[in-house]
Amino acid sequence: MLKKLFHKLPRKNSKSHLESAYSSNGKDGADRKSGKLGDAVISSPYSVSYIGYNPGEKLPRDGNSLSVSYEALPGFREVSNSEKQHLFIRKLNMCCIVFDFMDPTKNLKEKEIKRQTLTELVDYVTSANTKFTEAVMQEVVKMVSANLFREFTPQPCRNKVLESFDLEEEEPAMDPAWSHLQVVYEFLLRFVESSETDAKLAKKYIDPLFVLKLLDLFQSEDPREREYLKSVLHRVYGKFMVHRPFIRKSINNIFHLFVFETEKHNGIAELLEILGSIINGFALPLKEEHKIFLVRSLIPLHKPKCLAAYHQQLSYSIIQFVEKDCKLADIVIRGLLKYWPITNSSKEILFLNELEEVLEATQQPEFQRCMVLLFQQIARCLNSLHFQVAERALFLWNNDHIENLIKQNRKIILPIILPAVERNARNHWNQAVHSLTLNIRKILFDLDPELYKECLSKFQDDESKESEKKARREATWKRMEEIAANKVASNEPVLVRVGLSGQREK
Repeated sequence: MLKKLFHKLPRKNSKSHLESAYSSNGKDGADRKSGKLGDAVISSPYSVSYIGYNPGEKLPRDGNSLSVSYEALPGFREVSNSEKQHLFIRKLNMCCIVFDFMDPTKNLKEKEIKRQTLTELVDYVTSANTKFTEAVMQEVVKMVSANLFREFTPQPCRNKVLESFDLEEEEPAMDPAWSHLQVVYEFLLRFVESSETDAKLAKKYIDPLFVLKLLDLFQSEDPREREYLKSVLHRVYGKFMVHRPFIRKSINNIFHLFVFETEKHNGIAELLEILGSIINGFALPLKEEHKIFLVRSLIPLHKPKCLAAYHQQLSYSIIQFVEKDCKLADIVIRGLLKYWPITNSSKEILFLNELEEVLEATQQPEFQRCMVLLFQQIARCLNSLHFQVAERALFLWNNDHIENLIKQNRKIILPIILPAVERNARNHWNQAVHSLTLNIRKILFDLDPELYKECLSKFQDDESKESEKKARREATWKRMEEIAANKVASNEPVLVRVGLSGQREK
């Protein structure tokens, strides 16, 4: 009787027990690093517990603790068409096992088997001629997640903010597991690109959480990985329209964290390259959210010291905005002036390069709104003691469009720029800058001789007044020193009165 009762009781499923044990302990490292996903447990399809490469065998995710043999499965040509999908899933499960590449002598045979299996999976996805089922998509995302989503351990020397970033001298760190990672990235790229992948079904698994984890991988120090990530994320953005606002918002959050908190991120250039393509596809007129993104995210990216690492991509993205809506030129120029460097000459040259590109796309009304502030800054650049900064500022006159803008607004610009030109012509230490200044002075004179003479006369008057002020100031200090010297023996305090003329009187 008791035996019959015991037989009727429900038995605990061993498989669900193993999976629940993993889901309670196996939080993804990328989540802990980014802090975006909190402490939530990531369940299937992002977690892989004990995966079997055969229906009857269960293997641990860690390939270094294999307790059973890891053997290659038959090729796709060796089975019938009806069995190929089942074999595909088995191969996917087999590739969920991750090996340790820090020790190059460990599991050599198994690593090579996995690499060959991954290559077969790439070929299968590329040549697929039937729609991928939902079960296949789930296994695909599970395998990709197991191999790609991991925690990065930055090297101590890379934790410091770089004062000057030299792309040629900086040696990137190469991931030792790249022989496997590269094939997994290629597989994911082919899977997303495939016409047999139904976006409506796949979005259930390639969801916002999956996208966040992809974005976290842009922190990788391996440039090869970031290059693949750039291609994958761009394809995801193109195929899954439902995720587009989320992807833009997530990239926006990365930029804010980088600019205002850490100033440390390895993938800013790649993310900007993706954005350049996205911005190029924006419909006109531009939405308000896109303009806000320009003002609050892109323009502040000029602030970090390591601007040189991604300036080319940033400049391209900003020019895309100005070309699509010329009214944004005033906002961009004012943004550049806001973040204009004071003591960093190499960064100042980058700003001048970008400024010329923006001015080429700037029309007369927008130029007039910001030209006073703009040419006050250009005048300061002309007088820079760093000859490359002064030289780059003088090269602006080689641009026909900029020269035309100056010509049309010469009555306002010439009084601002002439004092700087005259100072350079008189006493700049660099011969090349001195020669260029003389050429610019002749251009300005030919533009409007009467106006030039008038501005020059005013400049000379201002200089004369400044010389008089300087002489009075020096005389006052000399007089105070003499009084102090006379009173030093008696230790009497010296009373100094300020007269109406501004001079100090005893």
